Amino acid sequence: MRINKVTKSLLNIMRQYHFWLILAMFIIILVLHYPQQFCFWTSLETSSWFSSLNRHSLERVLLLIPITYASFIFGLKAGIITTIISAFIMLPAAIFMSDYTLDSILEVIGVIVVAGIMNYWFYINNQNITKRKNAEEMQRKIIDGTPIATFVIDKHHKVTHWNTAIEALSGNKREEIIGTSNQWRAFYNKKTPVLADLLLDGASEQEIKARYKQSCRRSPLIAGAYEAENLFLDLSARGKWLNFTASPIKNGNGEIIGAVETLIDVTERKNAEDNLKFYLKEITKAQEEERKRIARELHDETAQNLIALLHQLENMLNSKEQLPIKEAQGLWKLYEHIRDILQSVRHFSRDLRPSILDDLGLLPALEWLTDDLKTNHWVQTSLKVTGKERRLSTEAELSLFRIVQESLRNIAKHAKAEHASVTVEFADDNTTIAVTDDGVGFQLPDNLAALPQIGKLGLTGLQERVQLLGGELEIKSEPNKGTTVLVKAPV
Repeated sequence: MRINKVTKSLLNIMRQYHFWLILAMFIIILVLHYPQQFCFWTSLETSSWFSSLNRHSLERVLLLIPITYASFIFGLKAGIITTIISAFIMLPAAIFMSDYTLDSILEVIGVIVVAGIMNYWFYINNQNITKRKNAEEMQRKIIDGTPIATFVIDKHHKVTHWNTAIEALSGNKREEIIGTSNQWRAFYNKKTPVLADLLLDGASEQEIKARYKQSCRRSPLIAGAYEAENLFLDLSARGKWLNFTASPIKNGNGEIIGAVETLIDVTERKNAEDNLKFYLKEITKAQEEERKRIARELHDETAQNLIALLHQLENMLNSKEQLPIKEAQGLWKLYEHIRDILQSVRHFSRDLRPSILDDLGLLPALEWLTDDLKTNHWVQTSLKVTGKERRLSTEAELSLFRIVQESLRNIAKHAKAEHASVTVEFADDNTTIAVTDDGVGFQLPDNLAALPQIGKLGLTGLQERVQLLGGELEIKSEPNKGTTVLVKAPV
């Protein structure tokens, strides 16, 4: 069985023209080594055409050609075999026929050493090539086998892999796309930039975010990778939401030599998120309407009834001047207690829905909040406004008011701060509000989604309101270094 395999292998080699070319080289060099032994070459003995034939130095060096060629084409074993054959060709002439025996033997040894070095170099190089090809083949199998739409581009932006999943998603066949650098972009070039292109071009995170309408973020799984989502209007009449992930391919020096991009259809998830946002928006709206109703009832009925009760007590005390001192003191205490209740009801009513917000707008309402924190909680609080002041929509003003209200409430309850500030910046296309304190601060989790798990339900509410506005929330805090809540809303 083993002999049959060897025989088949030899026959396969002999069928290739490389084998016969190497054999022809050996025959020519053999004739040059032993011209006297070939009768048709006897004229070379007296010829001055090839002066070095007696020493055979050049012929020995020429043997490196078939050795190198065999090692390059057929591998290490062929290189070793041709080296041995070359040694058998060189040694008789060097030992028995040369006038410079020692020099000739040293030359033979030199040729064998050089041949060995070249064989080893080709072996290592072929091993690296084989490893690279195996890795590429494994990468191709992995990419083709994944159900996620995936493609790979090299540093020249040419497609090297295009799996069946992206064929189904795009409608572009692999044989039409592989090796192209422009044609495949027809799948993208309507409105969506190619994230892998931006990664290869070294675009900054800000540039990528701008191209993907602020949806881009760094991937937490792979260093240097980016994730983004975008509405792909061309995939269907109603459009599909795709999640893009571009990961860099780096060489040993850390240079980016390509990129892998995956595309996941997240339309159903986005629809579910939109439904959830709508549901949350309606709940918030109903909650605010209920707050408004309760605040109005507290102001119009409860507070008025308490005021009427106070007037009745005051009239009774004034009309009965001869009341015993003890009873009079009890009634006055009751009067003061009712008055305190009235103050609490008014304060509670304002917290639920301050009329100043509906009547005068966001800035006067924020001024009322900062004054309240300063008066009732002894925290020195300031309000600063920059940009051109303007009224916002009722929904936006209410959401921003609630965000600042919750932030200041957290300062009053937990921060133990001495100073706090509220900064409102009006820009052309957005409004930014920053609430800062110098209190005890706290340790932020790595992900804001984990806020409920550490008991920060108020901050979770802030995040939900910011999401409803379509804005961005940033919280900065460290133990004993205070806290900053930064909200940027497109209003």
